[in-house]
Amino acid sequence: MEFVVKTVKAPSLKTATLVLPVGDDRSLGEHARSVDLATGGAISAILKRGDLGGKAAQTLLLHDIPGLKAERLLLVGTGKTEDLDTRQWRKIVGAIAGALKGLGGSDAALALHDVQVKNRDAYAATRLLVEILADGEYQFDRFKSKKADPRALKKVILLCEKSQQDSFERAARQASAIAAGMALARDLGNLPPNHCHPNFMAEQARQLAKNHKSLKVEVLDEKKLRELGAGAFLAVAQGSEQPGCLVVLQYNGAKKNEQPYALVGKGITFDTGGISLKPGLGMDEMKYDMCGAASVLGTFRAVVEMQLPINLVGLLACAENMPSGGATRPGDIVTTMSGQTVEILNTDAEGRLVLCDTLTYAERFKPRAVIDVATLTGACIVALGSNTSGLLGNDQNLIDQLREAGEAAADRAWQLPLFDEYQEQLDSPFADIANIGGPKAGTITAACFLSRFAKAYPWAHLDIAGTAWVSGGKEKGATGRPVPLLTQYLLDQVG
Repeated sequence: MEFVVKTVKAPSLKTATLVLPVGDDRSLGEHARSVDLATGGAISAILKRGDLGGKAAQTLLLHDIPGLKAERLLLVGTGKTEDLDTRQWRKIVGAIAGALKGLGGSDAALALHDVQVKNRDAYAATRLLVEILADGEYQFDRFKSKKADPRALKKVILLCEKSQQDSFERAARQASAIAAGMALARDLGNLPPNHCHPNFMAEQARQLAKNHKSLKVEVLDEKKLRELGAGAFLAVAQGSEQPGCLVVLQYNGAKKNEQPYALVGKGITFDTGGISLKPGLGMDEMKYDMCGAASVLGTFRAVVEMQLPINLVGLLACAENMPSGGATRPGDIVTTMSGQTVEILNTDAEGRLVLCDTLTYAERFKPRAVIDVATLTGACIVALGSNTSGLLGNDQNLIDQLREAGEAAADRAWQLPLFDEYQEQLDSPFADIANIGGPKAGTITAACFLSRFAKAYPWAHLDIAGTAWVSGGKEKGATGRPVPLLTQYLLDQVG
């Protein structure tokens, strides 16, 4: 979908559908009043009939309004000004998207530029609007015999004042890039595991680099990982016929001597649990266990499309966790790339094993900060549900920046504690560390495990087990989160 910013007056714009806001108790803002004046009071007369009260997300579709060049007029309720926060804005934009979806016409014009969203300026409100509309166009029917009918709507025109044009254009451009990154992450997550395996993830990274010359990709195969001493990583991959790999992406948008930021993604393309086999019910959703890596790749797509002036490293830890005669057993002890030994008490706690060696590998880039992203623990879903990602780390400034980026991007994360007392749950009588810490505080002890391999740099961990996909029913599918949060964090670093 194309997004175009224009400064023309709404009554004079020829479009298939013009969208206007109506506040609580049928109140009209400045721009809606100008349209009402141009139509001889037709809008206010219709509102007086009581068909639309102006409550948030109410819509009313009108045809052939005299004085308008638009073929249709879509009125959307925005509710009380004091209640119009990000959550309400999402509902309102979602209602607009739903109403437009069933209409003909290849374009629509949105005259929402005087709507005030709490804690969001015109840029932030517009960017979220574009992200929601663009993400709402996503569909995954690659494996269906009958494809979805093509959407009639191809272009959305964002009306604004001349003084707003620069911020609106920037918002539309950045939101489109973020939506493209989310779409890539969703596609990868939704692919079946017989198609999306570790080498497929590597090929997707190569394809992205082929399309963007500022991006370089290197793939470390199992032989190279063995030479590096990545015993924990290889312990996860050894049960599968699909070889594991570490995909290294490097984007150089700033000066060569500037330290990069690093994003590390868990890429378990299917997780049976290994010898510690998961229950069969719902196991199909374990294809989403690579959503951390998918979101890192999606963030790279957004960054390269925006050509951000930043240096960025991406590390995708890709493997498949399968049971077999060659699979790792509970009780096995492995040596990590850092030299620390790990007693594997549960082979279903595999994400932290590929991540720990990857975090050690990240040291060679001398990063300013490292953020790992992983569908790591079911305990995070118990703690925070499906609305908020878990956030932990060893640097409070980095954690605060990520939390604030999540608020700004409407892709929130919440900090959990990482107190030293939790580290004791990982004690092992036979190795330096056990890979699980018992039933209590599972999200925290998983982060404690990772923290032992991330002492060389500021580090934060995002547990996206509850936010990376939606379970069950017709709505099941990858969400593309936390691409908005990660991209916002990187935008904040370049000012």
